[in-house]
Amino acid sequence: MQEKENNKSFALWLGIMIGASLLVSSIIFAYTFYRARSVDNALSVTGSATMEVMSDKVRWTGSFTRTVKLANLKTGYDQMAKDLAIIKEFLQISGVNESEVTVSTIFMNQDYSNVNQNVTATEREYVLNQSIEISSIDVEKITRLAKNNQDLIAKGVIFSSNPVEYYYSKLPEARVALLSDALKDAKARAEKLAEGTGSRVGSLKSAASGVVQVLSPNSIDVSDYGSYDTASITKSIMVTVKASFNLY
Repeated sequence: MQEKENNKSFALWLGIMIGASLLVSSIIFAYTFYRARSVDNALSVTGSATMEVMSDKVRWTGSFTRTVKLANLKTGYDQMAKDLAIIKEFLQISGVNESEVTVSTIFMNQDYSNVNQNVTATEREYVLNQSIEISSIDVEKITRLAKNNQDLIAKGVIFSSNPVEYYYSKLPEARVALLSDALKDAKARAEKLAEGTGSRVGSLKSAASGVVQVLSPNSIDVSDYGSYDTASITKSIMVTVKASFNLY
């Protein structure tokens, strides 16, 4: 009799344990299913916004050279000093402030274009090169100056000009302003995509901004690492945002 009672108690206890296990399993399954549905019930889109700006900084670089023999090296350095004086005078007359001008040291390299084994060390030719850089906020003036430097050539200076580079100094502020518009664009795209599914776009789940693209007008030459066009005065700044919205 006692043994039957023990068996009943054991069976009852076992039933309670199995029932509890099934209940816990059901709860876990239901929660997992809910979480899975929550994760899937979202839509990820990419939005973008652009802004046209005018460059407010300019950089113009150039260099001048002299080719001399080793025996005439001092004469070459003296001539480089005269060339630099002519360039500085040209810039001053053109309205460029001295604080906007940076001059490098003179670099000397042997000229191997006409190497002759019979040439003595003192007859070897060397190229003296010196660079000059103008950084200014007067974009129009420097642009005009870079196109009209013939006076330097006319005065005997062997001057080589590089393309003018244009920059926009308020890029961080523009990026912040464009992020809001890019996010609005992302939401509009999400709402358009959700129309066909019978769902509605809810709250923002997550968002991440992409790299900033500074392009020439009407350009599509974007890069995964960002791009910065320096050849155009007018620029188009583009910002992208990858956003995920909850659906209901």
